[in-house]
Amino acid sequence: MANPTKIPFLDLVIPHQELEAELLAVVKKAFSNAGFIGGPMVEEFERDFAAFCGAKYCVGVNSGTDALRFAFMAAGIVPGDIVVTVPHTFIATTEAISQAGARIAFVDIDAATYTMDPEKLKEYFQTQCQFDSSRGKLFEKASGRPVTAVVPVHLYGQTADMDPIMELAERYHVTVIEDACQAHGAEYFSKRQGTWRKAGSMGRAAAFSFYPGKNLGACGEAGAVTTNHESMAQRMRMIRDHGQAKKYYHDVEGYNGRLDSLQAGFLTVKLRHLARWNEARRALAHRYHELLAEANGAVVLPREAEWTKGVYHLYVVRVQDREAVQKHLADAGIGTGIHYPIPLHLQKAYQHLGYKNGDFPITERVAAEIVSLPMFPQLQHYQQKEVVSRMMEFFASKLSALR
Repeated sequence: MANPTKIPFLDLVIPHQELEAELLAVVKKAFSNAGFIGGPMVEEFERDFAAFCGAKYCVGVNSGTDALRFAFMAAGIVPGDIVVTVPHTFIATTEAISQAGARIAFVDIDAATYTMDPEKLKEYFQTQCQFDSSRGKLFEKASGRPVTAVVPVHLYGQTADMDPIMELAERYHVTVIEDACQAHGAEYFSKRQGTWRKAGSMGRAAAFSFYPGKNLGACGEAGAVTTNHESMAQRMRMIRDHGQAKKYYHDVEGYNGRLDSLQAGFLTVKLRHLARWNEARRALAHRYHELLAEANGAVVLPREAEWTKGVYHLYVVRVQDREAVQKHLADAGIGTGIHYPIPLHLQKAYQHLGYKNGDFPITERVAAEIVSLPMFPQLQHYQQKEVVSRMMEFFASKLSALR
């Protein structure tokens, strides 16, 4: 029987205890003016988060899933269009595609970064699609449907390799929507532009989730879309509020997808601490690197590509016999996670797409080996040492059993 958890996978109690006075002040402010939906607190957060991401506009919504869905709709993705993404991500990425009426197509990930492999995207465009220059559109050969968007997922706190993805998108007239739900504050060095760019500032729009466990987490559900296009921002403000251009004047049919004022206020407070928290995560990740270097190849460490500054939403390693590793750590009271155990193309929900085992071999191999270790800004060094010590203990016992 596993011991009670003494080193949690994620600790959401400590940061809220540390910020209790600031967070309660937000509640008192909302109670004093009864401004629970929209208003100054939402506008303040949108302004601050747009500036943080290096984007011109931010539209607060009620979840990361709605952020993606509304971004697709505002970008002009229509039912029957094909949107390309990766099978190694949370299902919200593909739910948003389907719920916008579009069809899902997958390309495989890079074996080192676990983000979209630009070469696989290029291969898909060149071998499975055909560009109609007279209409300026890319069409999938098998279905005859237009390919109108690509969604690179910035995973585990690291950005996808955006330069080649953007170049391909421009060449084939395809819209790029970033899934930045795990990348608050992550940066990418664009050689094309000769500068560092924040996640959320590179595509036509980008979606963020503020689910409580994120680097920037609300005290409930929340999300946002960033964009540099005013028309996109205006349309998403209508979509999130029943399609209203002004009260009771509905230009389009929309959704109830607004961001609560309380959550916006909480996020504004936490945003002031995000850069410090992200630096703490980076320091913890590099300490894990050092401690796990002694594993002699038994652990595949996360690789931070030279073009990214990751913010380590998760610290994900690869091991053989993952379930046994997790059990050994659980028996020692150490929490772990798996992100994600079953690739999306093999999920029951997507059987109708016709994919099968072997279609995306890198994703399938990675999904069988990954395990997420404890990672949160308040994680202590002695706790990290205990995590690694217990892992080393497992590998030593396994090696001994083979002798």
